[in-house]
Amino acid sequence: MKKIILITGGSRGIGAATARLAAQRGYAVCISYSRNSAAAAAVVDEIKQTGRSAIAVATDVSSEPDVIRLFKSVDDSLGRVTALVNNVGIVEQQTRVENMDAVRLNRVFAVNITGAFLCAREAIRRMSTKYGGNGGAIVNVSSVASRLGSPDEYVDYAASKAAIDTFTIGLAKEVATEGIRVNAVRPGVVYTDIHASGGEPNRVERVKEFVPMKRGGQPDEVARAILWLLSDEASYSTGSILDVSGGR
Repeated sequence: MKKIILITGGSRGIGAATARLAAQRGYAVCISYSRNSAAAAAVVDEIKQTGRSAIAVATDVSSEPDVIRLFKSVDDSLGRVTALVNNVGIVEQQTRVENMDAVRLNRVFAVNITGAFLCAREAIRRMSTKYGGNGGAIVNVSSVASRLGSPDEYVDYAASKAAIDTFTIGLAKEVATEGIRVNAVRPGVVYTDIHASGGEPNRVERVKEFVPMKRGGQPDEVARAILWLLSDEASYSTGSILDVSGGR
């Protein structure tokens, strides 16, 4: 069976690292991206140079029509998806809950939660044996913030990732007899651009002393965990949440 992977938010950071590694492992790759078309094109070009197929599709995962169009693009260009990585996630500026308004909360929850649900729905409709599919695997990218709460910084983001943890467990049980495994990774502090989005580009350097291993993680380290969960080596794992956090 041809291996076809869709990675949301695949133009940078963990998503881009996962796309590159997936191509090395024999997948045809689709990445979605929000705005940075140049970064997405660079990832696609790098994969194509290895002889693998790759496409990038501009997508707002919080938009149902956009998600439907994204999966249709994969259908038309690569084939029926066999692996989904719900990687895309956003943070807003660091602040306390007392300063958060509904606009901010709706934006964070729409991308981080609703987007994951919509993408999983479309993947299930293609993977599930119930719909004539051949099975597949989903990995949701959560965060150790779901356990730690991110006080004074991103309680809304942490709450959205706690929802992803619960979503992973519930969905895994729901589709367990339909040939689909659903797991999650919970990265700790990793060197990606997301920290700049929150207003502190060097955040990893500040918080790494709280990590037992005393360092931040690299996107490739998370990507390897994602690819393992997608692989047949994890064939009896579903509903699992794997921390990739240096012991934190």
